[in-house]
Amino acid sequence: MRFKERVRHFTWTWFTMTMATGGIANVLYTVPYRFHGLYAIGCIFFILNIVLFIFNVVMISVRFYLYPTTFKGSFIHPTESLFIPASVISFGTILINITQYGVGEKTGPWLETTMIVLFWLDLALAVMFSCGIYLIMWSTQTFTVSQMTPVWIFPAYPLLIVGPHAANLSLKIAPGSALRLIIGGFITQGIGFMVSFMIYSSFLYRLMTQKLPKESLRPAMFVSVGPSGFTIAGIIGMGQRLPSVVPAGFMGDGAFAGKVSMICANWIGIWLWGLALWFFVISVGAHYTAATRGRMDFAMTWYSFIFPNTALTTGTFAVAKALAITKPGASSIPTPDPSNDYRSTGSMPNNAIDIFGCVLTVALVITWFFVFAAMIRAVWLKQILWPQKQEDRDEGGWDEKKRRESMLQEKESREGIKRLKSKGHFWRGKNGVNEAMV
Repeated sequence: MRFKERVRHFTWTWFTMTMATGGIANVLYTVPYRFHGLYAIGCIFFILNIVLFIFNVVMISVRFYLYPTTFKGSFIHPTESLFIPASVISFGTILINITQYGVGEKTGPWLETTMIVLFWLDLALAVMFSCGIYLIMWSTQTFTVSQMTPVWIFPAYPLLIVGPHAANLSLKIAPGSALRLIIGGFITQGIGFMVSFMIYSSFLYRLMTQKLPKESLRPAMFVSVGPSGFTIAGIIGMGQRLPSVVPAGFMGDGAFAGKVSMICANWIGIWLWGLALWFFVISVGAHYTAATRGRMDFAMTWYSFIFPNTALTTGTFAVAKALAITKPGASSIPTPDPSNDYRSTGSMPNNAIDIFGCVLTVALVITWFFVFAAMIRAVWLKQILWPQKQEDRDEGGWDEKKRRESMLQEKESREGIKRLKSKGHFWRGKNGVNEAMV
């Protein structure tokens, strides 16, 4: 099969690759124990992610240009449509990385202003795509509980990274702008988590009645880790910034409201950390039989091993920071360089939780290289970018060939009616319906 024909099967799931790569850069930035070169490694992943994102945009644009019907088809396909928000998530992850590695004294205020504008753009895109994809799904598809996977949560994922985005950006901009970002981040994060939480119940019901998904679908179980993980990192990060940005009269008493908000955010984050760990353990355990039997064929959803767990890792570092003990006379307010908080604020770190986060970080980096290599191998072995091999395959009553034939018949029917009308072969029937003269 020629390259041109293989491009037809370049689906939206390829953006999970950029989600995972940007997530690694995010994790490396938040590691509390620094060593020479760690920042540079994070920058390499950040720049590589931008290159991969451009590659994905070019390739999927070529697909839609060469095969125009696949654009609409991707929005109404029962599986591929779920991954359309991956492009928005990738965009939002890049913005988080730019905030972390780019915004600062060296770049000047112009980048801060640009990132504030892009934050609100990211928020708007997250809401639009999340609502839009769910509406399309509910209007064109019929799902059963037996088909349920945590991927149903995926359209809510763009909302879930807005909070961490606000937390990172608020550290590097003026207090007035930071407060607006934090309020927007809290609202959006709440929507994303609550929508995900409601879908959790369907997933648990599916597990109770239908057992575990088949081996090839089990990587998607890690998607259930993400909502809690991102919410932990978001609300703890935003909460810790609040005391330094609220005005004096905020909610009656700005200083008191800021401290109470920070404490509440910390405890909610700790509570959700337990939920994220529970789903993580369940997801790891579900892969035991699949891994030992070697029954897992590669799919782009393997990047689910990485991206949701980057949320758990950054959430783990956030919990450690929330539980850190501030020395007498030292400030507990984070600095624009969150990787240096313990030394700059005089806080005593929570070593056990931080070490656990570092172990997760090492595991994630190793897993990224493994999955990336497996992806290249799968392309070579024609396991992906091949007919009926990826998320655009015929399933659940979806048949691309039949759909195109149906569209062609409808088009020919409309053209035939237009020709009859132009010749005066139509009149108004008794029931007010146009009838053709035979």
